[in-house]
Amino acid sequence: MKFSQFDYKRPSIEVIRLQFEELIDDFNKADTVRRQEEIILKINSIRIEFESMMNIAFIRYSINTADVNNEKEQDYFDEISPEYRELVSKFYQSLDASPHKSGLIKRFGSQLFDVARSVVKTISPNIVNDLKKENHLSNRYMKLKASAKINFNNSDLSLPELEPFMESQDREIRHGAFNAYWGFFASKADELDNIFDNLVKLRTNMAKVLGYENFIGLGYARMRRIDYDAEMVDKFRQKIKKYVVPVITKLRQRQAKRIGLDNLKVYDLFLMFKSGNANPKGNPEWIVAQGEKMYKELSPQTGEFFDFMTNNELMDLYSRKGKADMGYCEYIPKYQSPFIFANMNKTDDDITVLTHEAGHAFQSYMSRHFELKEYTEPTMESAEIHSMSMEFITWKWMDYFFGKDSEKFRFSHLSNALSFLPYGVLVDDFQHWVYANPDASPSERKSKWREMEKEYMPHLDYDGNEFLESGGRWQKQGHIYEMPFYYIDYALAQICALQFRSKIETNFDQTLNDYIKLCKAGGSKPFLQLVELAGLKSPFDDNVIESCVEASEKWLDEIDDSKF
Repeated sequence: MKFSQFDYKRPSIEVIRLQFEELIDDFNKADTVRRQEEIILKINSIRIEFESMMNIAFIRYSINTADVNNEKEQDYFDEISPEYRELVSKFYQSLDASPHKSGLIKRFGSQLFDVARSVVKTISPNIVNDLKKENHLSNRYMKLKASAKINFNNSDLSLPELEPFMESQDREIRHGAFNAYWGFFASKADELDNIFDNLVKLRTNMAKVLGYENFIGLGYARMRRIDYDAEMVDKFRQKIKKYVVPVITKLRQRQAKRIGLDNLKVYDLFLMFKSGNANPKGNPEWIVAQGEKMYKELSPQTGEFFDFMTNNELMDLYSRKGKADMGYCEYIPKYQSPFIFANMNKTDDDITVLTHEAGHAFQSYMSRHFELKEYTEPTMESAEIHSMSMEFITWKWMDYFFGKDSEKFRFSHLSNALSFLPYGVLVDDFQHWVYANPDASPSERKSKWREMEKEYMPHLDYDGNEFLESGGRWQKQGHIYEMPFYYIDYALAQICALQFRSKIETNFDQTLNDYIKLCKAGGSKPFLQLVELAGLKSPFDDNVIESCVEASEKWLDEIDDSKF
């Protein structure tokens, strides 16, 4: 069934509440494991229907944020989803309190109960209205970015449409495009500050109502972080600072020499090679056709998966005005269908986004056999292993997209993968500071960001751009607004993906088998157990970051980038 044929019907929260309450009451009264198992599956069916409708509504809205009907449906779910979450939490409370828990664990596994205990800590009837406000503020931010119409090169461009100009070989064009891009954020600075200030206050209030000291603990519980904590994450950040930041400084010096500059300004960072970046040789339809060849050759499983995606029109890839400025994969459980959303703009990012989101989608496809929602959907840091690793697993097929520039692409891709790590942990460190200091003013937040930025990314030279010099760059990062503490996930997963990259060099077939095994496991285990299942070392292990950086740097040093 094609996405356009998916049945959409707005669910009634009143009907769902009655169904849930009746089933939870039956669950609490059930005197056998078998009866409780039956009720769990009935509740799961209701959840699959509701969340499928919610995901379809979100996909339609992000495809066209200017459509009034799409906006109405999204607003509806913004209003009712907190009430729905409260019902799920009540179910989880009963689940955890079941006298038949040992039998249920034998049937469904312990991860369901670990997830339940985490989720229960995130909601109560006293914060439902605040959750609704939080949803509306997050979507206000998304719509604000999607509304961008930036006049450049005699055209009104969206943010993704402007990005290719920032990779121009002409420095004046790069500089102009960069200033136009950030000029949009500068022009919306007050509104962006207002949205975020309200979000911080709401989240802090909800945390205190739930008994937390601040939002950090609540944020971790929301992300269902079961087997690691903030202290472990802090040590991880320090290791990135120690082992990765110096390497990035050297890579930027190497880049400056490569493109013929004495030093790099921030608007030069996007141009990796004097001859121009490696860009795909065709439009999105051509890219999909090349992707089909690639995935059929990669494995029978990936070939079957990609056929499913293309035959059922489960990808929206073009950048358009009014389309949300984001890339994602959403899973629609009723139809056991992933959906890939991207904004292709004729840069190499088109291929990394395709392979990244295809990694998410492939995992969803491979773990669609699980009965329970909790097991088809892993926690975010686990999910990002699938996506970031797929970027490297497909490396040897890059000539399909880049032709003679495929080695150029691989060099820039690995360079950028390393360069991301300091930024990834910076975003996380900043969020910890924000929620530990919720009364800070907007200007204090920006000052703190700039202070941290100099520590994690000392190579940055903003060339006097007032908005960025004042610490405004973080306002582009949607995760900070829309999904707090969802960013360290990328850095943790990148360390796992870099291990996959190294393993590919020695035994591709075994590495692919380990990757597929990981995807099949879905969310049936917590993060560190999934890492172990895939034959990887934990990102928190003492030497793993240092060894990943050494292996990556060795590969990069063996490439004569002057030939590019």
